[in-house]
Amino acid sequence: MPTPSLDALVSALVQARADGPAADAEGLAGSLPDAETAYAVQRACGEALGWFGGDAPPHWKSGGPGRDSVLTHAPLPTAGVWRSPAEASRWPFRLRGIEAEIALRLARPVDREQAAALTPETAAQLVDAMTVAIEIVDSRWAQGLDAPALCKLADLQSHGALVLGDWLPYAPRDWSQQICRVQIGTQPEVVRRGSHSLGDPAWLLPQWLRHATREGQTLPAGSVVTTGTWVGILEARAGDLVTARFDGIGEAGVQL
Repeated sequence: MPTPSLDALVSALVQARADGPAADAEGLAGSLPDAETAYAVQRACGEALGWFGGDAPPHWKSGGPGRDSVLTHAPLPTAGVWRSPAEASRWPFRLRGIEAEIALRLARPVDREQAAALTPETAAQLVDAMTVAIEIVDSRWAQGLDAPALCKLADLQSHGALVLGDWLPYAPRDWSQQICRVQIGTQPEVVRRGSHSLGDPAWLLPQWLRHATREGQTLPAGSVVTTGTWVGILEARAGDLVTARFDGIGEAGVQL
């Protein structure tokens, strides 16, 4: 059987984002041999849909299951980044997975040379603010979150939308004691303590910044990265009010 073309995969994802049918991973996954190809699909979809107009994307997601894993990254379309409290009842989600996260904001521009020299300790000095974030997980694949990992990476790592709370000055803290609370509709509240997969959300900054600047773009001051879920992916439905709270940091909310 011939390998499907990358153009066909990009076209299927673009159509799915334009209210077309969900893409079939079973027929298209063969054109994604590695992560670099998946990142090329991210870029091609962004160009086809005019997300960034040649500028550096101002919002990103980054993360992974642990410090020993290879982290993944995705630029986020600005049209789906909202301030809390957000109203999303008319947004065309296929899924409504909920991740409660901490987002970080750059205090100054970062270029490729600067990013190459960063360590987790020095990178945190580039951050001026943090906030509570809700990422709404969605998929353009017919298989949803059961699609192959590279297919999900090509689809902006299953990103749907991002809700950001109020910013406050960034300061290191004991993340192992940080409490996160999520309320989804009438479901029981979900409470987690110290549950971030990397131990410290800022630990991923060097890898994210090297990825985001690797083609020579400089990320401007004010660029934002959301850093991974504290609660896994929780299931929500249309009509649910979702609130995420991090003790001592703040909260974010969205009406689905």
